[in-house]
Amino acid sequence: MMVEHNQSLQSYNSFGILARAQILVRVRSEDDLRRALSDLSLQALPKFVLGGGSNLVLTGDLKACVLKMESLGRALVAEDDRAYYVQAEAGENWHDFVAWTVEQGWPGLENLAMIPGTVGATPVQNIGAYGVELQDRFHELDAIHLETGESFTLNAAQCAFGYRDSVFKHGPLSHWGELKRGSEELSNKGQKAEPAFMGLAGQSVITRVRFRLPKKWVPVLDYQDLQRRVKELGVNHPSARDVFDWVCEIRREKLPDPKVIGNVGSFFKNPTVSEEQCKDIIAREPSLVHYALHDGNYKLAAGWLIDACGWKGKSVGQAAVYEKQALVLVNKGGRESPCTGGEVMTLARAIQTSVYERFGIRLEPEPLVL
Repeated sequence: MMVEHNQSLQSYNSFGILARAQILVRVRSEDDLRRALSDLSLQALPKFVLGGGSNLVLTGDLKACVLKMESLGRALVAEDDRAYYVQAEAGENWHDFVAWTVEQGWPGLENLAMIPGTVGATPVQNIGAYGVELQDRFHELDAIHLETGESFTLNAAQCAFGYRDSVFKHGPLSHWGELKRGSEELSNKGQKAEPAFMGLAGQSVITRVRFRLPKKWVPVLDYQDLQRRVKELGVNHPSARDVFDWVCEIRREKLPDPKVIGNVGSFFKNPTVSEEQCKDIIAREPSLVHYALHDGNYKLAAGWLIDACGWKGKSVGQAAVYEKQALVLVNKGGRESPCTGGEVMTLARAIQTSVYERFGIRLEPEPLVL
């Protein structure tokens, strides 16, 4: 277990914001994690779990013990007639893991290529892109409770996945013992756990994740950008490698590389509205980008809404709206003169106000703000 004091976090958040952690512990194994949780000198400090820092806005120093997940390892752990079951440790780079599964001939994650961050953070956000969400390929995860040090495993139902949402983004609604007993009892009965009594935000550390990748694979090509690639290249039956390569190309064209321009990717969630609301907006804005959902509602492109309000390229201090994609906020000052978390959030709130005043829609930020 490696413990560092007054550690700079600039390199550990993809915005490149200047902030420090009172204590940072590098977690490279479960033993490291358990030692950190049992260390008397660390017990009084609140704990914060840090993966790749790609979904985080820091507005000040963290007076906490930051558990930086750096555990590595990936493997095929099981296989049946229908699927491959692949496992990765929490500290694995997500994109590298996706590339590895495609190279091994285990398709299913290719639409999620190029999403920054670590494997352990992906269930928290229920990441998604180009028609696929993590929950579509998720099998189960292992975690450790921060207070008790107990290990537990959650399946998809127990993770309570939603659009960029999970049980890990909500506070506890009951005592940990009740949650654990309830999950075990329902699991023993072959029933699904109801998410109503679950809430694990700030309560646990995900240590590894397992994915179910179908053998009867069918490419997901619902998004216009991918359909355009199929038409342009004349590839009517693309492979997983084709889709992987296309997604990487599309993301490079649209989104800035965090290593070059600090950002957290999509800053706002795409809002969901009723059919009536969607028709009302289209009557005023015929070019509105929208997608029909299975439940009869419609998902609107937040980037289009922001762009329509004229925000592309505008800034507050060193925080700016990316000139090529309005959904992305960037650190235009770089490492030498970086934006502050306050500037990012001032810009974000101004965008929210502008979109609400024009469309009556409240945009919800995706990243965690601390």
